[in-house]
Amino acid sequence: MARVLIASDKFKGSLTAAQVGAAVRAGIRRGRPDASVAVVPVADGGDGTVAAALAAGFDAVPLTASGPTGEPVLTAYARRGDLAVVEMADVSGLVRLPEGRPHPMTATSRGTGEVMAAAVAAGCRRIVLGIGGSAGTDGGAGLLEALGALLLDDEGRPIGDGGAALTRVHSIDLTALRERMDGVEVIVACDVDNPLTGPSGAAAVYGPQKGADPAQVAELDAALGQWARRLADELGSDRRDVAGAGAAGGVGFAALAVLGATLRPGIELMLELVGFDERLAGVDLVVTGEGKLDEQTLHGKAPAGVAAAARAAGVPVIAVCGRNTLPPERFHAAGFAAVYSLLEIEPDEQRCLSAGLMLLQQLGVRIADEYLPGGRRVTATVSEQSGGDA
Repeated sequence: MARVLIASDKFKGSLTAAQVGAAVRAGIRRGRPDASVAVVPVADGGDGTVAAALAAGFDAVPLTASGPTGEPVLTAYARRGDLAVVEMADVSGLVRLPEGRPHPMTATSRGTGEVMAAAVAAGCRRIVLGIGGSAGTDGGAGLLEALGALLLDDEGRPIGDGGAALTRVHSIDLTALRERMDGVEVIVACDVDNPLTGPSGAAAVYGPQKGADPAQVAELDAALGQWARRLADELGSDRRDVAGAGAAGGVGFAALAVLGATLRPGIELMLELVGFDERLAGVDLVVTGEGKLDEQTLHGKAPAGVAAAARAAGVPVIAVCGRNTLPPERFHAAGFAAVYSLLEIEPDEQRCLSAGLMLLQQLGVRIADEYLPGGRRVTATVSEQSGGDA
């Protein structure tokens, strides 16, 4: 009996990781009814991180927290024992901006800190924090305030939300934060190595993606620099140039400098959480994927991490995606035996979005037919489809 493990990320804006896995599984079972097919959704620390943890057996802990513009949002963290998985994208992320309108100068990370504080209050002593997809560039100040930090202006008032407010920091009191976070280990899922400030810093590189124009980028970069100096005065060391400090609008900096966090590659961390290596035992084929397979995929994205882990275990890996821009020599070098894209069998992009589940099932049939011993064609329609990269 052939054994297949499907470990795909989401198709962003279209399908969740669980939906992708279920559709491919259905197709493989159509092509090979006797195959054993397991689905393990994965993520790289951005949106879908909590969902992946829940699919791996964690419990959901729902709560309400502040969104990036201060409005309340219903979110959740995932818990197993004393370990909590917190997803910044789901509370302080771009997807939580009201009507999708950016607020580059005032968006806050406070809600993410509120979720962390709730997990600590509930007894969690280890927190995995996925920080992809953030909406703001506040240097993690909002997160720290939610954990108990006092950030006051020269008149003793709270500085307010967002990166622009960082220029008003006059005094910092971390007493309550240190009491709350004493003995709590924070691990940040992070795939970027940007420093906090400068031409490759949080504002310059990621600010435009969050709606900042050139003048606002310069203002945010200066504000982050002032924030770093104030914290350095308080802590006795300046962490602005540490790799990863610029992640998530500077949340990486706050986590490193104040929370003593460890930064780890997102997919590597998530594969550990879902027990991926253990699930590989006895598997004949791994299927992974994401919405678009491109050069960025090869630099820390989920499919590349899955391929590396499977290849290390001697298990062949293929990928499914909506669109593939990698030539065969590139995806072969990354460990993929083949890549199947929806656009191979349906050139209309809108139909790929609207009929993605059906098309993924068709790809699943092809995978069973072409990569599992004893596979068979199920329908003439599927058997006549031709593929490009596969």
